[in-house]
Amino acid sequence: MGVKYGREYEDIIEELSAAIGEVEQIHDFFDMSDDDWDALDAAGRKACIRTLADDVFYGLGAEPVIELGLGAVRHDRDRHRLHVSQGEREIAVIRLTF
Repeated sequence: MGVKYGREYEDIIEELSAAIGEVEQIHDFFDMSDDDWDALDAAGRKACIRTLADDVFYGLGAEPVIELGLGAVRHDRDRHRLHVSQGEREIAVIRLTF
């Protein structure tokens, strides 16, 4: 079962990418060291995070929670939202429908 959405996919992924980019140690998901991540320029980090956002979006169709770095993305199927958090801090709530 996939993630159902009623907004433009690109808008959802843009918001998800921005939120994921705020998660500490996100590069651990790519098995990258701090030095390797820091060596990437802004465009390289953005491309990695964008690819991860696509993968997470589709992965949430099978798993309700995906852990990333020190955070997680949770799919609230009942409310059609994605919750990006790190510990007790909620980074973003992304609406999947209008």
